[in-house]
Amino acid sequence: MPILTLKTILKHQNPCRVIGSRFKTSSVQYVASRFRDPTFEKLMDKYKNLLKVIAIQDLILANPTHNPPSVSLDFLSRLSQKLHLNRGAASFLRKYPHIFHIFYDPNKFRTFCRLTDAAMRVSRQEAEAINASLDVVVDRLVRLLSMSTTKSLPLRAVFKVWRELGLPDDFEDSIISRNSHIFKLVDAHEPNTHILTLTDEMRDKSFVACVENWRVMECCRENCAVDRTEIRCSFKHSYPPGMRLVRDFKAKVKEWQRLPYVGPYEEMGEKKRSKAGIMGLEKRAVAIVHEFLSLTVERMVEVEKISHFRKSFAIDLNIRDLFLDHPGMFYLSTKGKRHTVFLREGYERGCLIDPNPVYNARRKLLDLVVLGRHAMLINNESRWS
Repeated sequence: MPILTLKTILKHQNPCRVIGSRFKTSSVQYVASRFRDPTFEKLMDKYKNLLKVIAIQDLILANPTHNPPSVSLDFLSRLSQKLHLNRGAASFLRKYPHIFHIFYDPNKFRTFCRLTDAAMRVSRQEAEAINASLDVVVDRLVRLLSMSTTKSLPLRAVFKVWRELGLPDDFEDSIISRNSHIFKLVDAHEPNTHILTLTDEMRDKSFVACVENWRVMECCRENCAVDRTEIRCSFKHSYPPGMRLVRDFKAKVKEWQRLPYVGPYEEMGEKKRSKAGIMGLEKRAVAIVHEFLSLTVERMVEVEKISHFRKSFAIDLNIRDLFLDHPGMFYLSTKGKRHTVFLREGYERGCLIDPNPVYNARRKLLDLVVLGRHAMLINNESRWS
C-alpha cells in the first residue's frame, strides 16, 4: 500500500489516516491539516477563556485571609504570562464583570479582585455537587487504579486530573484517608513521591467498561447500526457533517472493528510484535483511553495530562496519534495553545448528552464567561435611556 503524503490528505480533505499504519507526515503537520469539527471548535473557543477564569478563581478562593476571598491586582499582573493573559490581568478581569469584581482598598492602598456574588454561587454549587457525589467519585478513582497494570498510580498523576475526575480539592483527606479500606498511599523510590494503590481486597474487583454497556444497548435496538455478529468487539463511531470518508478508510475502520477486544480492566497477556499483535495493542490502548474519557466529568481532558498515565497503563503508543487515528471516536482540538481531546459519543450539539450535577454547575460558569460584558452594557444603556 503506498504511503499517503500530506498533499494527498489535503486533496481528499480527509483527516483519517489509515488505522494501524503510520505516514511520513508528522503529528504537527497532521493536526494542522485535519478536518475541523465546527461544533467542538466553537465549544473550545469558549473553554479556552473559561480555563483562564478558573485559574484566577482558584487563586482567589485559595486566599482565605480576606473576607470575602480576594487577591491583589499586582499579584495577578505578575502572573499574567503564566496565566496566558496576553493583554494583562486588569484587561482580562474587566472582560468578565459577571465573574470578577475589582475594588480599591483604601486601608492597604492597593487594588484587589474578588468573585462576584453570581460567581460565588456557582462555585458553591459545584462544591456541593462534588460533595453529594463522593460515592461516585470513589468508584471513579477505583476504576482508574484498576486499569493500571499494578493497580496503582503516582499521586502526582492523579493530581493532574483531579478536576476532570470531579475530585474534591482536598481529596487526599476526604477520599483517600477516609477510605483506608479501599486506598492506601505508599512511598515511591523517588523523593517526595507517593504511590496511590488499591488495598489487597479491592484488587480482584471486576468492572464493566462503558463501551460494553453501549454494546448491550446497541444490540437490543431494532435499527442496530453495527453488525450484531461483530458488536462484541466494536466501538461507537460518528463523524461530523461534511466530513468525507474515502472508501479505503471505511474498509480499514471495518477491519479494525473486527479485531479482538481486550477490555481496559483485563490483563493484556503476552505482547506480540507481529502486525496483528501491534494492532491488538492499539485496540487495547484505545479501550483504555476511551474508558478514561468516560470516567471524566465532562468527557474531555488535555492530552498532556492523560500522557502521564501511559507507563501505568502500559500504553507503548503515542497518545496523540491514537486520537488522530480514530476521529470517529475522538476529537482533538488545539484551541488555547493546548491539545484537548473529546469523547465524541458523549456530546451532541456541543453539550453533554448525559449531564451530571458537577457538569451542570461548570456550565453555569461557562455561561457567565460567554455573557462577557454584554448584559452589563445593556443595563448601562437602559439606565441612561
